Amino acid sequence: MIVAENVWFSYPSKVEALKGVSLTINDGEFVAIMGQNGAGKSTFVKHFNGLLKPSRGVVRVDGVETTKSSVAALARNVGFVFQNPDHQLFSETVEEEIAFALKNFGFEKEVIEKRIEWALNLLSLTQYRKTSPFLLSGGERKRVALASVLAWDPQTLILDEPTIGQDHEQKEKLRQFIMQLQTQKKTVVVVTHDVEFVAECNPRVVLMKEGKIVADGVGKEILTDPPLLELSSIVLPQIAQVFTKLSELGLPKDVIDIYEAKNIILKAKESRHR
Repeated sequence: MIVAENVWFSYPSKVEALKGVSLTINDGEFVAIMGQNGAGKSTFVKHFNGLLKPSRGVVRVDGVETTKSSVAALARNVGFVFQNPDHQLFSETVEEEIAFALKNFGFEKEVIEKRIEWALNLLSLTQYRKTSPFLLSGGERKRVALASVLAWDPQTLILDEPTIGQDHEQKEKLRQFIMQLQTQKKTVVVVTHDVEFVAECNPRVVLMKEGKIVADGVGKEILTDPPLLELSSIVLPQIAQVFTKLSELGLPKDVIDIYEAKNIILKAKESRHR
């Protein structure tokens, strides 16, 4: 779905944000891109829908070079939710915000209404339907921005720091929805510092540092590798910290998922009582 080949990118200030980055994201894959501030994460994913164009190198989305297509054309298949929702909200009401892209893409009126209802219910925004997005909290505005993108059902979804400002309940809803998208073979790319959220989702993890990819692999393997995480200024997930200690008692060390942790502890308890 997304192929980046030897991508370099410099801002007008001459800051070199990407330095020869190559990455392939397959159709239907769930990828988390992680790293410290300034690692180049947001800059990199903005190449996935043409918001930024490579200074050198090539980015292809579903076989199309981004330099040979408009952002508007790419947006039909690649939905992007910004880290700061205020960068993409501008309508007078939440309802109008969600409807905007649907109208631009030529959806019929009845379909637009159904998509609006679906998005409002999904993200617990129904009560704010006639409210200005700018009167909502930061977390609520984030959900409005996400609803406005999900409504047109893009094949690829890019989420930049989606859990900022969200409580545990909303994070869990987001996790479950991403899992649902996976069953629909959607491609999901999440940029995040939220190591606990990534641990619970266990996607493919790409670590970036200083404009380069320093690791790429299975979430469980990367998020239980302290030296590698330290290189990217990422803290070991809490569950992994606990099981690192419990491994001295014979329990597995590579545990990052609270649900897996629960099953392991229950089985260990049952074994002791036999």
